[in-house]
Amino acid sequence: MDVLDDYTYYLSLERGMSEHTVDSYTGDVKAFLESEWGSVTSKTEDIVGYLGFLSEKDMSKRSEARILSALRSFFSWLVMEGERDDNPCDGIESPKIGRYLPAVLSVEEVAAIMDSVDTGTDAGLRDRAILEVLYGCGLRVSEASSLRISNIFFEEEYISVIGKGDKQRIVPLGEVAADALKAWLAARWTPEAEFSDIVFLNKKGRPLSRVSIFNLVKKQALAAGVTREISPHTFRHSFATHLIENGADLRAVQEMLGHESILTTEIYTHVDTESWQKSILTHHPSLKMLKPEGLV
Repeated sequence: MDVLDDYTYYLSLERGMSEHTVDSYTGDVKAFLESEWGSVTSKTEDIVGYLGFLSEKDMSKRSEARILSALRSFFSWLVMEGERDDNPCDGIESPKIGRYLPAVLSVEEVAAIMDSVDTGTDAGLRDRAILEVLYGCGLRVSEASSLRISNIFFEEEYISVIGKGDKQRIVPLGEVAADALKAWLAARWTPEAEFSDIVFLNKKGRPLSRVSIFNLVKKQALAAGVTREISPHTFRHSFATHLIENGADLRAVQEMLGHESILTTEIYTHVDTESWQKSILTHHPSLKMLKPEGLV
């Protein structure tokens, strides 16, 4: 499907999107083009029909919104390329979705997960360093898997991260995470020549994959007795929430997370609010008082 190959090239090279985002967009567009509604000449009613079909399959509103965003981007590209005169997604409203509150670990849960790692092995030293960087620096899983030794500055106490859209940001490196990194780098397996600067390797000397890091997080969570569903991103959410709970400036957290808009970062103030609201409702003495005798 040549048009999809060209669109993929546009997203990755011209837009500079991450591999994960490109795969997501092109996967959604490919599914549409292979459906009975799909074509580069599709009209607005075709898009509406396709979204209606997805809705009937009990797809979440969030997934529908993501697919509409991918289709809008695809048809916008066709217009830019002169393949169409209009974007059939114009005028179609995204499904209304509730505000997403991410899962957050407590400080105690984070500590339990860290302590569950067996640091008596080289693999354990690596895994502990990965977890400390995810939580201590708030990295995305893709940023952790691609972290380079040359971007770690132990003396200056920061790391340089290449985030979404190949944008660079500086993130403070705390003592605990730094010590974990130093311990792993001292035991690090011999890398293949082309990966000599990559921090986290598998035993073959190649970069550790995102999937491997997902599996690591799930394994250590279970080992620590944390049975709810978490992912590497949960450590990033927890990093931001714990910073805000302890009085960190919202703008500073935005910079550390690499968010384009502070509105994205503000979600963590809502997580914090939900936490103290629940605490008040549980512990406020007025909610435990019994009605006086005779009061109707």
